[in-house]
Amino acid sequence: MDTLEELKQEIETFVKERDWDQFHSPANIAKSIAIESGELLECFQWDEDHYDKQAVEEELADVMNYCIQMGIALNLNLKDVIEAKMAKNALKYPVAKCKGKATKYDKL
Repeated sequence: MDTLEELKQEIETFVKERDWDQFHSPANIAKSIAIESGELLECFQWDEDHYDKQAVEEELADVMNYCIQMGIALNLNLKDVIEAKMAKNALKYPVAKCKGKATKYDKL
């Protein structure tokens, strides 16, 4: 896969072939994102320095897959959504104020 659009199309085909669209309401997908995010976090539960890289890759793929499916369900252009959020974040976190800091924007 070279582009996000190609990946989106592959996911759409996979879901349609299995007739899973009927289960993919935005609320169900949001729940799945949260569940899979928890499973990703679980990979680091007891030892964040020693983890199963393959398990992390698989859980990360699940999270990303569901995020792309949310974009499909809501008919969003994910590239545009991400770029808009990055522009907003750039205003909230100007380099001069936040470089090297983990401080939330309202405390800078």
